[in-house]
Amino acid sequence: MLGKYIPEALIASRFLRANETAVVSSNERRLLQLIWRNPGISRSEITAHIDLTQQSVHRILDHLAARNIIRLGSARPGLGRGQPSPMLHLNGAHAYACGISVNTDIIGICLIDLAGAILGEREVPLRETTMEQALQLVKQQVIDLQRQNSLAEDDLFGVGFAIAGYHVDGTRHNAPLPLHEWSMIELGPIITDLFDRPAWVINGGKSGAIAESMFGIGRFIRHFAYLSFNYGFGGGVIIDGELLQGGRGNAGEFSGLYDEVETDRRPALQHLIDRINRNGVHVPSIHFMRRHFDRDWPGVSDWVEDVTPAYIRLVNAIRATLDPQAIVFGGEIPAQLALMLIERTKIFDRPRYGAHRGGPKLIVSEIPSDAAAMGAAILPFRRMFY
Repeated sequence: MLGKYIPEALIASRFLRANETAVVSSNERRLLQLIWRNPGISRSEITAHIDLTQQSVHRILDHLAARNIIRLGSARPGLGRGQPSPMLHLNGAHAYACGISVNTDIIGICLIDLAGAILGEREVPLRETTMEQALQLVKQQVIDLQRQNSLAEDDLFGVGFAIAGYHVDGTRHNAPLPLHEWSMIELGPIITDLFDRPAWVINGGKSGAIAESMFGIGRFIRHFAYLSFNYGFGGGVIIDGELLQGGRGNAGEFSGLYDEVETDRRPALQHLIDRINRNGVHVPSIHFMRRHFDRDWPGVSDWVEDVTPAYIRLVNAIRATLDPQAIVFGGEIPAQLALMLIERTKIFDRPRYGAHRGGPKLIVSEIPSDAAAMGAAILPFRRMFY
């Protein structure tokens, strides 16, 4: 592929509006976002939430239904005079997308349909494999999931690809040393060649923030910071329900707060694993630690104490600059470990006239699986539908 990689230009024509290059119009997107946030909302309720006439709403919804993007469900009675109004749902059968999340020790895979239903999840170990070998294993797992769920190849809309590391330009990211082969290369064309579908590439912390926004606390909270605890440490920021990109696509790269000395005392899980192993407990990977974590392992409390000053400064920096409603502890951090950090949180508060400035709620993510893979899977739909 020559020139700048543009995934939108590779979308199959069957998903586009007639004689257009767009999947949906701006007004269609607004209605689809409303239906996503309120599944089962009735057609008659729509006009109370959007500045469109009833005639326009009916026309747009009928067009979306004709394209099988939404389903007009059974009528909901009891909403006033006139005919009962049909309930609206996104049509999951219209399309599905694949999400791939590359971490230092494992690759997560997730298939999600347009309505947000998870169709299947898999994992591919990354140790002792080349990038080419790992991607072929991923492709086989996706094929197997398609077969298990009787999914048509034509209904695959696109691929979301998340990788640990900060954004450089285009679809290039600078990943941690264990992912050196994946670093500083255009990943979009590689994934498109593998799946023959457009690929949207994103940082893993931001992908986790998207998953939290779509499936986690974002259903109730519109402004939050997402801390992604992985081999390294990063995150993402959601403002009014939308992912904050920043001027260079790196908003939420919280590790940038620390200098060369402090970077080893930031809450990156690579350093915790090293400490636990030095204390005689065999923890082969972050993935293993998340599944088997014990807060009483030797070395855990010492590590928490060591990173607490850097962690506290980060929480207060987020509070002071972003003023979020919540800070979410996500990525691959075990829930017990997140609670150990939360217990040590100190907010820098200087009340004036006896009044305190409010702070964010500290919330452990309840997404049980690979949030970055889930966020990657929903990313193509979020970019193009809602």
